[in-house]
Amino acid sequence: MQATTLVPRTADLFDQGLELQAGSALLRFGAARQRPAHRISWSGDGAAAWLDEPRGHVWSVGDATAAAGLVLRAAHQLPGRVTEFTGPRGTDTLLGRHLPVTDPVSWIFRWTLEEPPVHRAEERVVILGEAHHDELLAFLTEHSPAHSTGPGSSAVSLWAGIRGADGRLVACGALSSLRDSGAPLMASVATDAAQRGQGLGAALTSWLTRYAIRHHGFCTLWQLTDNAPAERLYTRLGYRNEDPCVSARIATD
Repeated sequence: MQATTLVPRTADLFDQGLELQAGSALLRFGAARQRPAHRISWSGDGAAAWLDEPRGHVWSVGDATAAAGLVLRAAHQLPGRVTEFTGPRGTDTLLGRHLPVTDPVSWIFRWTLEEPPVHRAEERVVILGEAHHDELLAFLTEHSPAHSTGPGSSAVSLWAGIRGADGRLVACGALSSLRDSGAPLMASVATDAAQRGQGLGAALTSWLTRYAIRHHGFCTLWQLTDNAPAERLYTRLGYRNEDPCVSARIATD
């Protein structure tokens, strides 16, 4: 992998047909399809990458070696502006030969176009509004302190939940969106620890998936690779598992 100091060009990320290949769903669903002139992106050699400039995050798909090369190019062309990246599995190891890569996390970007079978407890799901934000935050803080999205986030279009017989929340989840494309992204699904094993998380996930598909035509989510229960649930609901990714930081000091 060789770096270049050429000014980044605004590439058409869809020139290579990568978005049609297994392993590149993140490009198909996550990239800004309107091709904004100001977007900084790179493509070539079986990979494509684009910059989420507010976060300093480079997203890449395709062949891991080529993707690592594009992230390296981005880091050299935009010194100090690229602080983290997501790429196909192995990108972190390859890039780590040239840059100080830290805090790698393995993910799977999953997606579905099909409504799942109706879960028996879906009838208990209710939509939650702004008046429930404090309740949602307290619930997430207790039962899912590492939640990815919180109440009040501008990216969230919908919160939903399930209540117990006493009226208290026993499960919740959100439909958020991918920053570049606005694609629906299921996030922050959580279940009361004392209520687990009753299918509440499955019912809520099924309901949110169905809602997203009926309103957008598809649904996406991120899954940690070491979460076996989530793996089984998402597979049962029809989510494709073709896009193993890794995210990491690039030390700038």
